[in-house]
Amino acid sequence: MSQSQLVGIEASRDQTETTALTEDAEIGSLLEALEDGDCRTILAATSDGALTVTEIVDDHDIAQSTAYRKVELLVDAGLLEEELRFRGSGSHVRTYTCRVVDVALSVDGETGVELSLTRTANDDPFSTPVPRY
Repeated sequence: MSQSQLVGIEASRDQTETTALTEDAEIGSLLEALEDGDCRTILAATSDGALTVTEIVDDHDIAQSTAYRKVELLVDAGLLEEELRFRGSGSHVRTYTCRVVDVALSVDGETGVELSLTRTANDDPFSTPVPRY
């Protein structure tokens, strides 16, 4: 997966964190998400700012049920950040923002395969995971 496939994602976001993955299961699940065209579309769409699933569906050719499944996969992989957006009426909606800055895969005869994932840092002291009901 090259960075060029995630068009529109700026490499110089505020704060970033890099994680090195070496476990086959971790690397496999992350590559599976990045291999999926709908997942890449969602990452690119949310790289410019937070979007709801409805906004993603309205702007891209992705079925709503598929978009929900892909968003959940990306949140679980740590590639999307989920937040609540409150409306004036008191209701709320979940929004999603891309956290991916860079993905690099290295192969070394001594250490094997390593995937480095650079994401925007999630260091907001008021940020907590959004519960799912």
